Amino acid sequence: MTDLSDLPPARPGRVLAAWPALPLLAALALWAYAVRHTDVSRLDDFGLVTALHPAFWVGLAVLTTGFWCTVRVRSRPQGWSLAYVLGLLVMERATQAVLYPTPLYAWAWKHDAVIDHLLTAGRLQTAEQIGDMAVYDQWPGFFAAQAALVRLLGVDSAATYMAWWPLVSSLLLLLPLLLIYRTFTEDRRLIWTAVWLFHVANWIGQDYFSPQSVAYALHLGVLAVVLRRYGRAGGRRTAVWTALLTVLVTAIVISHQLTPGMLIVSLLALCLTRRYRGWVPPVTVVVIFLAWCLTAALPFLSAAMPDMIRSVGDIGANVETGYGATPTGTGAIATSWAARLLSGSVLLLALVGVVRQRVLRHRALPLVLVTAAPLPMFAASSYGSEMIFRVLLFMLPGAAFLAAAALLPKVRTLAADAAAREARARPRPVTGRRRRRLLAGRYGTWAPLPALLAVTWAFVPSYAGKDRINYFPPQEVALVHRLFEQAPEGSLVVAANRNYPLAYDSYGTIDHYWFLDDDRRHVDEILRNPAATLARDMAGVEPPARAYFLLTQGQLANSEMNGQLDEAQLDRIRRSVAASPRFERVARNDAGVLYALVPADGEGGASR
Repeated sequence: MTDLSDLPPARPGRVLAAWPALPLLAALALWAYAVRHTDVSRLDDFGLVTALHPAFWVGLAVLTTGFWCTVRVRSRPQGWSLAYVLGLLVMERATQAVLYPTPLYAWAWKHDAVIDHLLTAGRLQTAEQIGDMAVYDQWPGFFAAQAALVRLLGVDSAATYMAWWPLVSSLLLLLPLLLIYRTFTEDRRLIWTAVWLFHVANWIGQDYFSPQSVAYALHLGVLAVVLRRYGRAGGRRTAVWTALLTVLVTAIVISHQLTPGMLIVSLLALCLTRRYRGWVPPVTVVVIFLAWCLTAALPFLSAAMPDMIRSVGDIGANVETGYGATPTGTGAIATSWAARLLSGSVLLLALVGVVRQRVLRHRALPLVLVTAAPLPMFAASSYGSEMIFRVLLFMLPGAAFLAAAALLPKVRTLAADAAAREARARPRPVTGRRRRRLLAGRYGTWAPLPALLAVTWAFVPSYAGKDRINYFPPQEVALVHRLFEQAPEGSLVVAANRNYPLAYDSYGTIDHYWFLDDDRRHVDEILRNPAATLARDMAGVEPPARAYFLLTQGQLANSEMNGQLDEAQLDRIRRSVAASPRFERVARNDAGVLYALVPADGEGGASR
């Protein structure tokens, strides 16, 4: 028989210290249950929002509440805050990878095609060889690195792993974000709340398989190096950090067109402060950027420069979405407004943080300047009607920090900590005024939780509300794959738009024509007489090459939800092509249909 008196005393402190694991595990269990009971076979205009099992939303609420209860206690180890942020990233960025059997985003499939072409060609090519796609060979950093990774992993293509890229790229941002925030404060509540807000407000979607995702992480890495190391030690240490800076900047410049410009304006903004007035970082970026633009990227810039110059200063046109990018329908409009309200709320909270926490205007002034620095880029270019989204993306690190300060009752900076320690050494009577402050502090501890819950929930419709456009079912992938398997070299593929998987497959040998990119008058002509107009547009392909007409589920979703042609109009085009003797059906399944143009008499035969 065991003598209980011999047992060591219980240690309730350990149990209390481990309680944050309970909400975290409960949230992940709810998430796992939700993804197992979510059907994505028939998405509506609300995307993943209406398809998700209700347990997912409950799990997000449990996770957010557990995070706030954990992070508000300063003495609790930071490992718990990190664990909750990782749980958030899993629920935010891994859900789609688990639910969808194929990778999302037509642009991700396009980048996979660029990598495949680079592996096949074995070298960079010019516009004379591959046309407009040569722009990717003029900024090859990301694609060359991915080609090397494909070879290293021994996989067939980057499509094997690119569905998980949003999670990977979000994890890459953690270290530079923490380094930047720790430059200004050791307040764990402020740091981790800022990290949380950054990820729930980063709905813009540039974390997918793209050069921007890596260039953005490198951008934050450069800012972390400059903020933490420049303006402090000199001599040999500065030379070491300058060498690291040069490597990071070179990787950015050879990978992405826009990020170097955003980095330059951020570093110039830092020069407005006395501490970071050194010109080594911005000059380094400008020299490397100009060197690349005047050599490898010169062909593209020479052709694009007139349009770029015309767009300078035209802010209205630069922020206008334009035809084919206007949300249409209840779901598209609702999710679009959710994204706007999410970004607007975070920016408003950031402004409140600057006004309310006076210490930030002095001690965290560099971060305030970095937040505002991208705003002039509105006047520089439209960047394909995406400049407004890119400006929001580059404002977000600083905005999240300032917004987190607005949610906290009182924030501390490194410079203010010393004064606080001195004040604590002197006894202070509990006066009526101080008692009111203590009560307000207790209230302020819980008041931010509803706001944190709201922005965390709002992320889902903002980020995944357009999954009807971005998801391509396996049948659609199989249909397009069959097209490129049988299309002879020199063939032409005609489609409504480029929103389908493998759209750029074999772009070195097969041409494409997306008629919704044409002038609206020609689109109207196609609507009036679809088969005859398309047959005329597709004529002239020399045998044995063929001309194909492809219409898929992804094209329909993109056209309908972005205000181009609706389902009835596209179906009229399909029925006209199907009834025309000039076209023969090659393949069909639940996700689309493929036709080939039959050569007219006198045009010669085409192999079938």
